[in-house]
Amino acid sequence: MTVCFLAGPMADPSLYAAVIGPVPAIAARLEGYRLAAFAGEAVALAMPGGAGVAGVAVTLDADALARLDHVMQSLGGQARSVPVSVSGVADLARVWCGADPAAPDWHPEPALTEALRAALPDILALMGTDPAAIARRLVPMLVRAASRLRAATDPAPHEVRRQPVAGDVQVRDSRQPYANFFAVEEVDLSFRRFDGTLSPVVNRAAFISGDAVTLLPYDPVRDRVLLIEQFRAGPYLRGDPNPWSLEAIAGRIDPGETPEEAGRREAMEEAGLTPGAMLSVANYYPTPGAKIEYLYTYVALCDLPDGIEGVFGVEGEAEDIRGHLIPFDRLMALVASGEVGNAPLILTALWLQRERPRLRAAVSPR
Repeated sequence: MTVCFLAGPMADPSLYAAVIGPVPAIAARLEGYRLAAFAGEAVALAMPGGAGVAGVAVTLDADALARLDHVMQSLGGQARSVPVSVSGVADLARVWCGADPAAPDWHPEPALTEALRAALPDILALMGTDPAAIARRLVPMLVRAASRLRAATDPAPHEVRRQPVAGDVQVRDSRQPYANFFAVEEVDLSFRRFDGTLSPVVNRAAFISGDAVTLLPYDPVRDRVLLIEQFRAGPYLRGDPNPWSLEAIAGRIDPGETPEEAGRREAMEEAGLTPGAMLSVANYYPTPGAKIEYLYTYVALCDLPDGIEGVFGVEGEAEDIRGHLIPFDRLMALVASGEVGNAPLILTALWLQRERPRLRAAVSPR
């Protein structure tokens, strides 16, 4: 049996029970350490040099310890044997520590904790996989988990399409034949056919990414938009002779963010803009036959004076993004010519074409 110390989100019984079961826990304290934030602040790991960390101590058999060790290493933790005060008595315990002394202090963030909770089954399903490999792609896994939570609460209208009931989809097996920053998930399943019977077991696969946001800045006074241009691997690997793509601002929704918050962050990162009102265009699956990606698309009202274009992007993500100020009529000409070949931008341009008179009238002098 091994005594383990848990702190931060993992000290929550509803989280650790998902990994090791509902085992008894005793209040404990780790002196001389602090809790540091990792994986976009979703993960809390102990680091030496603090005023002490409150948590819980649990005593585990070999099987439970193996599951917990797999999860904690997948979260980036490195196991150490450290004295922990349990009911006022010092005892050696297994503690998982971070590797970056410069990591900021961790602070509770309920939305991030929920994303971590939702990611635990995915991490446990990868028992036998090198935890270091999981740790390298932990943030995309948390993005996917947060997307799953968002999907569960989004409206699912069914005025025309069928309303599913329990048992309409039956999964026989699932696996991930490829997993890196993105992943591919493969499932063997049966689904309810329109005649009421279950289909034979079929194999289906999808490219795993997460929810994302697109945002087109529009200045209704000057009647212009700001497009961005960047190299894209998809057109390049297709064999497109010009893999530089004209697009709306876009990016993934990080765990703990709302779609609107993500759009505002991306506007600053990719164009140096602080948007005003963000107007929802549509929420949709761009490629439901092959990807789980779900997009939240906006038009953002902005002040777009001459000279604000530039080259932007997050250096650590190898982004090289050029801005273009485009009059609205030229945007529609680019859509018509095919130079704009990006689906979210085309959809947004058509929405703006319909709504533009209303938006311009709202700012016209009376």
